Amino acid sequence: MTHFNKFFGLKAITLTATLSMTAGLALAGDNNVSANQILDALKPKPVTRGLSVGPQADTAQQAKEATFLNTVRNRQTRSLSMGEREQIAELAATKPKIDLEIQFDYNSADIAKTSMASVQALGKALSDPVLKGSTFVVAGHTDAIGGEEFNQGLSERRADTIKKYLVQNYGLNGSDLVTVGYGKTKLKDAANGADPINRRVQVVNMETKTASK
Repeated sequence: MTHFNKFFGLKAITLTATLSMTAGLALAGDNNVSANQILDALKPKPVTRGLSVGPQADTAQQAKEATFLNTVRNRQTRSLSMGEREQIAELAATKPKIDLEIQFDYNSADIAKTSMASVQALGKALSDPVLKGSTFVVAGHTDAIGGEEFNQGLSERRADTIKKYLVQNYGLNGSDLVTVGYGKTKLKDAANGADPINRRVQVVNMETKTASK
């Protein structure tokens, strides 16, 4: 093996190791997340029922969630009330999810070139047979810099941009993508409000499968 091949072979091994160590984490900028990482994070995870919870309770809860999601499908993001946004967040808390630190142009909803690979990886993952057809929440978040109203609108536009890109470029059904904006109300690092880690798009798989104990 030539010195050239040895060098680049080592680089490839190092990159693979780095990606495996960061699986399931939010990656930003030039450290774009892969489709496989997104797929693994969003796969439905079987939920085991407690002794006091039976199939009827599970079915009733799933029906309640489905009814609510149907009320927010195809809604314009800015039309969601604060109560609806909080209800989405409450449901999403227990679902498979991943934070993607997708960068946008300054004060803009245009996806930065450095983050395009992550958005494309998201499209590939959501198009996979394992995930396709599920309902996903695409939630936009900003950092703490700027006014509340401005950040709320910006987070909504950014979530809508991701949805539009996925529908146009990957043929995903728009009604399967529920977009919501949270502005700066749900900082990932509340102690450091200006940290770029707060500027993210969270994707949540709203459908889980239940398995009995």
